[in-house]
Amino acid sequence: MLDSETKRRIDTCRDILVGKVPDPKSQVEQITIALIYKFMDDMDAEAEELGGSRSFFTGEFARYGWSKLMAPGLGGHEMLSLYAEAIQRMNENPGIPALFRDIFKNAFLPYRDPETLRSFLKEINSFTYDHSERLGDAFEYLLSVLGSQGEAGQFRTPRHIIDFMVEIVDPKKDETILDPACGTAGFLISSYKHILKHNSRGYREHQDREAYDEKGVPIEELPIDNPLRYSGDLLTPDDRKRLAANIGGYDISPDMMRLSLVNMYLHGFIDPHIEEYDTLTSDEKWSELADVILANPPFMSPKGGIRPHNRFAVQSKRSEVLFVDYIAEHLTPTGRAAVVVPEGIIFQSQTAYRQLREMLVKGYLVAVISLPAGVFNPYSGVKTSILVMDKRLAKQRDEVLFVKLDNDGFNLGAQRRPIDKNDLPGAVRIMKAYLQKGEVAERKNVLAVSRERIGENGEWNLSADAYVDIVGPDAQYELRPLGELLQIQSGFAFKSKQFSEDEGVPIIRIRDIKTNSTKTKYVGEYDPAYLVENGDLLIGMDGEFNSVIWGGGQALLNQRVCKLHSFEGCLKEYVAAMIPKKLKEIEDATYAVTVKHISAKQIKQIEIPLPPVEVQKEIMGEIERHRENIEDYKRRIQDEQEEIEKTISNIWGETE
Repeated sequence: MLDSETKRRIDTCRDILVGKVPDPKSQVEQITIALIYKFMDDMDAEAEELGGSRSFFTGEFARYGWSKLMAPGLGGHEMLSLYAEAIQRMNENPGIPALFRDIFKNAFLPYRDPETLRSFLKEINSFTYDHSERLGDAFEYLLSVLGSQGEAGQFRTPRHIIDFMVEIVDPKKDETILDPACGTAGFLISSYKHILKHNSRGYREHQDREAYDEKGVPIEELPIDNPLRYSGDLLTPDDRKRLAANIGGYDISPDMMRLSLVNMYLHGFIDPHIEEYDTLTSDEKWSELADVILANPPFMSPKGGIRPHNRFAVQSKRSEVLFVDYIAEHLTPTGRAAVVVPEGIIFQSQTAYRQLREMLVKGYLVAVISLPAGVFNPYSGVKTSILVMDKRLAKQRDEVLFVKLDNDGFNLGAQRRPIDKNDLPGAVRIMKAYLQKGEVAERKNVLAVSRERIGENGEWNLSADAYVDIVGPDAQYELRPLGELLQIQSGFAFKSKQFSEDEGVPIIRIRDIKTNSTKTKYVGEYDPAYLVENGDLLIGMDGEFNSVIWGGGQALLNQRVCKLHSFEGCLKEYVAAMIPKKLKEIEDATYAVTVKHISAKQIKQIEIPLPPVEVQKEIMGEIERHRENIEDYKRRIQDEQEEIEKTISNIWGETE
């Protein structure tokens, strides 16, 4: 368990570096290099105490020993010069194992301030290598800051989600375990701890705490809060040797590989099997299969797409498609997997996505777990799901299980504060009952759909919403007039002679509803009650009767524009989605009128179907997914248009 003093030291190290090294990933790398440097010296000192000799800092590298670096008489600039030279040369040291040489590969000091380095190394000096899991916990806490690294669609998976996925897949001691985009090795270490736990005499399955079952624990402290430790005392020496050899991962980034090597080393792996490898463009390891694969691969593809080799079953340039294909194709005949995927994999209709889903449903997929949209907050609000694969079960079961999670123990805001609602423990029980016994829980948000039905229209959609009639002829939702559900505020007749293009308070006129922005300002006095904020629902009452959730900033509500507010029993977003259909019907009914008008009274009389709020949320979730799909198509169209222009330019002999 991480004690408060060790946590304070890690935080202090980051605080010291932040002025010179503002990037969190670079901070983690500098702390990692310094810790391993210090720990190598600790191991040398321990060897001497036990009657042996130093192996790391000998010969010409003896001058870089930690005690030399921290010598009281050493000046600041001398310390800086010695340390910078040491970390740059350390991978040439013949006395250190390949693991440490990999860690120091391309290492350098990114600043030249002696006082910063002295303060930093003073804190590092307080750490001691003691072979305990405490150091692994400390390093996991340090790695938690990497959640902020969102480039290329990479987001560090929260620990409780990792443990949740591992618990469902349930890796065994004799199985090979792989993460083909391992990042900092979170899935691999969680799998290792899972196996230790299930091979310890003291483990009590229905009583001991799990990271995914915590309540009230800050998300960054999940890796280190549980005081229960499992020694794996039921494992034989051969079991342990085989287990260490069976756990491995790849990552394309040398920086991530360095961090994963350290993370695994500090969790007891003397020779971690982590390799720098491009899973998508290299086929060197294509023939290597695994019994268990766990991953949260990068979601985004570089401009122009990935250029993969031709051994994938699904031809695509999209990294998320290729990674899922890779995982499925690299399972052994009894292999299992759990992988985090973006919503594009779930329902996009592009050919590669459909082909991938068809392949999964026909031979690999057993369950789809829909995660809350804020799981990766504050770094990304992207909606994700977990695909659970089992090659053996997929051939035995005629259906795929869909499980929707509304809460994961934390709110969905930027800070992800702990809350009491947590669907993860229940989902584990539901999944185990289904995987082990074929039982389908009769609960809300749980649905089994036949593989035949999933494929009947050729889309192979993996969204549970596609198989539930939320609103339709059979739903029989009551029609309710808007006047019973909300209040309407009409705009004020501001004097047009006080309108301005240059100064004053922005004012919303009829024409601005269509563009969701305004260029007109008002320079006179006004009642603040007529101020509109972003997120307010507005309706234009003349012309085309447009409606909009305002996003043009604070502005005044002019005449013939009204604001809907004080919603009761209905979501504002749901009302905004329902009313355009009725407004269009009213507009069409006044086709013979030169200038069309609608009154507040008429708006109050508009009736909309009113399902329960929870169903409204589901409906809006489906609508938002389609809207995101539309935006994704727009981006793809733009990318393809640029590729067309590039091709034409090449034909003309033009270069960029």
